[in-house]
Amino acid sequence: MQQPITGFHVDDEGHWVAQLACGHNQHVRHDPPWQNRPWTQSAQGRNGVLGQPLNCVKCDQGAPRDRP
Repeated sequence: MQQPITGFHVDDEGHWVAQLACGHNQHVRHDPPWQNRPWTQSAQGRNGVLGQPLNCVKCDQGAPRDRP
């Protein structure tokens, strides 16, 4: 299910995590060539995708909201 990105935070390992409107979190790693998300590397890039939809697998699975 597509959910808008509402914010970002960094996990304990230093990876960027997108916070979604549904209350779920999803890693958005930039790890070329497997995952190509250069926009995660700058505040301007991350701000540029706020509000953009991201597929939330947790919603598809009916998972409860993640902890803040």
